[in-house]
Amino acid sequence: MDPQRFPPEFFRREDESNDADFYTMPRLVVHIDDGAIVAVGRLFRQLIPANAEVLDLMSSWRTHWPEEHPRRRIVGLGMNAVELADNPQLNEYVLRDINANRSLPFDDESFDAVVITVSVQYLTRPVEVFGEVSRILRPGGVFIVSFSNRCFPTKAVRVWRSSNDEDHIELVASYMQHAGGLNGVRGGLANPDLAPPGDPLFAVFAYKEAPSETETPA
Repeated sequence: MDPQRFPPEFFRREDESNDADFYTMPRLVVHIDDGAIVAVGRLFRQLIPANAEVLDLMSSWRTHWPEEHPRRRIVGLGMNAVELADNPQLNEYVLRDINANRSLPFDDESFDAVVITVSVQYLTRPVEVFGEVSRILRPGGVFIVSFSNRCFPTKAVRVWRSSNDEDHIELVASYMQHAGGLNGVRGGLANPDLAPPGDPLFAVFAYKEAPSETETPA
């Protein structure tokens, strides 16, 4: 992580109290409208192959996985047991505050896809977390980060609160580029057919680098 590009003050928050306390109360509500939810599912269907093993990172009570798209399993990692237990699309879940412990409790190359949906704005050490995502993705696996224009402002990091939608796309892309092991970074508005007037859904995605082919000596 480049300390000049991402100085610590970028990731300070108005509320620096323990995140576990903030997320103690279950919030069984969706944070984007129906059109944006459809766009999330469309992204998953387009970018994640069928029968994939998927990690829903910073998960909650809904993953927005399109039911017609087969998957092998979805694992949720989040902070509220009630929310995670209520998510009908998770095969299993793990409780973890990744701002407090940025290591992900999974083996190398465990997943075909990792997704973060409308939560990236709360990461205080995003490059390190994205580096962990790269570690647990299988070669060729996809990492999809989607977000809208909403947040809990007291818990969103300063660099997010002080920038606009286009800046957010560039910011998340730069996290991926600095994390290492991810390539083909692309981003933009994922639901131009619906926003406005509906909630915008922005997405940035990248792929885990495949190992280089070595030439066989003649």
